[in-house]
Amino acid sequence: MYPYTDLPPSDSKARRKEQDVRRMQFRRAIESYAEERRLHALLDPFAEPAAFTAQRAWAENRRSARPAH
Repeated sequence: MYPYTDLPPSDSKARRKEQDVRRMQFRRAIESYAEERRLHALLDPFAEPAAFTAQRAWAENRRSARPAH
């Protein structure tokens, strides 16, 4: 009766909504963290550039890594 799922529509909608809520919380957390780092870099005149460079290199390397199979 319901293609692609064994659950009635209300359950699948609820599950999808819950996933969307989690996804948006995660996205807001990432955006908040990125904004905090950007502001910290702008406001802290004595920040160590090497530390930011190392963090940036680590993040770029992590993003470019292939997922494990």
